[in-house]
Parts: sequence; C-alpha cells; structure tokens
Amino acid sequence: MTMNVGGLRLAIVNWRDPWHPAAGGAERYAWELARRYAAEGAKVTYVTCRAPGQARRETVEGVDLVRLGGRFTIYPLVLAWTLGHRRSFDAVIDCQNGIPFFTPWVLPRRVPVFCVVHHVHDAQFGLYFPGWLAWIGKVLEGPVTRWTYRRHAFVVVSTSTRKAVRERLRWTGPAYVVPNGVTQIETEPTEIQVERGEPDLVCVTRLVPHKRLGRLLDMAERLAERRPGLRLHLVGNGPEAPALAAQIKERGLTGTVILHGFVDEATKTALVARADLHLSTSQGEGWGLSVIEAAALGVPTVAHDVDGLRDAVRDGRTGWLADPGDEPAEVVERALKELDDPARRAELSEACRSWAGEFGWPRTAERMGRLISAAVQVGSAATADDDAHVVHRYGDGQPRVAEGPDRDALLAEVGAAGSVRPATPLERLLGRPE
Repeated sequence: MTMNVGGLRLAIVNWRDPWHPAAGGAERYAWELARRYAAEGAKVTYVTCRAPGQARRETVEGVDLVRLGGRFTIYPLVLAWTLGHRRSFDAVIDCQNGIPFFTPWVLPRRVPVFCVVHHVHDAQFGLYFPGWLAWIGKVLEGPVTRWTYRRHAFVVVSTSTRKAVRERLRWTGPAYVVPNGVTQIETEPTEIQVERGEPDLVCVTRLVPHKRLGRLLDMAERLAERRPGLRLHLVGNGPEAPALAAQIKERGLTGTVILHGFVDEATKTALVARADLHLSTSQGEGWGLSVIEAAALGVPTVAHDVDGLRDAVRDGRTGWLADPGDEPAEVVERALKELDDPARRAELSEACRSWAGEFGWPRTAERMGRLISAAVQVGSAATADDDAHVVHRYGDGQPRVAEGPDRDALLAEVGAAGSVRPATPLERLLGRPE
C-alpha cells in the first residue's frame, strides 16, 4: 500500500466509534481509515462521543481514542478539544453525520480538512426532530457548512452523493469520491451456504425511521400470500425494534418475518449467504455497505432507485432497482422468478462477487491517503479543478485515476511525458481505468 501517510499526525472526528451501540457504516468507514493509517506509521487520534460504560481514553490497534460527550454535547466539546490541540495535527478528517464538526473554525488555516459526507440528510431531519430543530439541522448542513469548508474539500462515498451535495446542499467546492470498502470473504461460497428450500430474504440494517422498515412488512405480507414458506430475516437493532416487533405480531407475520437483532459477524454472514435476495427499503444512502457485503457473498439486492443505492446496485446485473412507481413486492417476485433459473442465479452470483471485489478497505484507505499526503504537502485540501482524470506516464503500463491535490501532484510529476484524459463516472467510482 503506497499512501505516504507514515509519520503524519491525523485526527479523525466521527460521531461514534465502532463499539458504540448505534454504530453503523459511517463508523466502519472512519475506523478502517484510522486503523490502517496507524499501521502505516501515522499518529492517529479518533475523536468521538462516549456511550455509557465506554472508557474516555484508550488505544486500540495503535489508534488513540478520545471520547467526549453524548449525542449533542459532542459538537461543542470536540471544538473545545480541537482548539486545545490545534497545532497537533497535519490533517483532519471531519466526518459529517448530518452535521459536521466545523473543525476549520479552530484549526490553523494551513491544516487541510476533508469533510466526509456519506449522504445528504436534509429530508431526514424531520423524521427525528421537531420542525424548529429540523430547520436548524438543515441550516447547519447547508449554508453554515458551505461557508465553513469553503477553503477545504468534501469527500463523498459515491457519485450520486456527489451529485446530491451539488444540487441539494449547493456545495460548489471540491468533492472527491472515495467509496466504502468491503471485507472480502475468504471462505469458499459452498462452505457457508446451505441447501435452498423456500425463498429466504434478508435485510441487514439499523432499525431507524429513514430505513422505512414498514415497507418491508408490506412486502413480506404480499409475498407470503403467494409463497407461504417465504421467510424474511431482519438483522440489526435500533430504536424501531419494539414497534417493529409489535407490527409483526399484529399483522400475523410471526414466523414469516424473523427479527434477529444484533448478531456477530459469523452469524450475519451465514444468514446473508444462504439468502436468495438481500433487500433495502431505505429512502437514501451514501453508498449501501450492506449491499456490497451481500454481493461479496454472491447475493443480489432489491432496492429503491435512490441516492447511493443506485451506485451500489448495478441494475439487472447485481440486483434490481425499483422505480418510484414500482410495487416493491412485484420487483422481488420478478427477481425470485429469475433466480429460479440455475444458470441465471449463477450468472448473478458471479457478477455480484466480481462487483464487490472492486471495493476493498485497503483501496479505500489508499485513495484517501493519497489525497491526505498531497494536501499536507501543499497545505490545502482544495483544488481549482476537482474533476477526476486518468493519468498515464509514457513507458508506464499502470495508468491510474486521480483527483484533487493527488492529481495535481501527479500531473506535476508527469509533465509533458504522459497522457491525461477525463475519467468516466464509473472510473471515478472504482478509482481505476476501465
């Protein structure tokens, strides 16, 4: 791995850490970067909130964890802590989970800040907060964020999130694409799958309002009428769990919809691997980490054609996207009929594994690491032209996709002795030439 972060002092600020009870994909992303950069010789401090029972300070895999405050108090406490350590870092990764931490307010101007945006939250604030508080959230996510990071850069996890920050947040600054990775399954598929019987569906998700879990129950109810042996496995936990359990009982879906709650990785892998389909009813994601994790096991996904998921699912090749006018149960039924053909099932499974193989955490860390190391050298995360380009040195058989300060440094190195062309959206997402 060549990322040149060794010796740098990095702060990664994220709402939660991976051991927080409400941790999700954003925590996985931040932690995979942190642990890999620490292994490369960087001094990494991971600043986050503190759940009950968690230590305020500890070191895990070479990463110094600093836990401050709770759900809302974390924001002012992070600013105060960062102000006291403002000259202790060469670069900062400031992760936005609806609202970023506004670290540029207290950092020296030459410290590059990368604001990581997984997805735009504007439509979700109203699901969790009263109107006045939702309005404050939208103002902080939009105008205040635009002003705060105007000399820095966004990092987004998909091309549709990049489009969303342009259109919905009106962000005009640099926005680089560094997608999530996936832990590649080393076990052979035949070792973790079981004999198939009636259709098994699975959904791995946090049980929170914007995942629209009621739609899963509607879907299960309709499908069970045609396929009485069908089972839908819900894997995950969250504040919606009690209400969901009550709805399952009221609708007579006990035995059809099975709530597993939080499970260990081995159990989750087994549940997903034996499924015919993975489902998502989310109204929007930055990427869809569970989709790619299912694909790594050869399991296609049915999801709505919304931000993030339209990048993670290759419609007709690694799954199916439901348009706004589609009835999700009908889309699942059509998918199951396609999977009844063994040749088509094998084709989809192979395509899923191939697609998931494009996304690994080492590659994610390397792409972000190149941006960080180049930004530290020039003292800025920004660049005048934030397009991605395929850069090819003459005599070098390894062209690569680069953007931001990494691309600028590469172009300066190559000079006239090379070729450059704009990268396609897919090349930008994959981080390699097609």
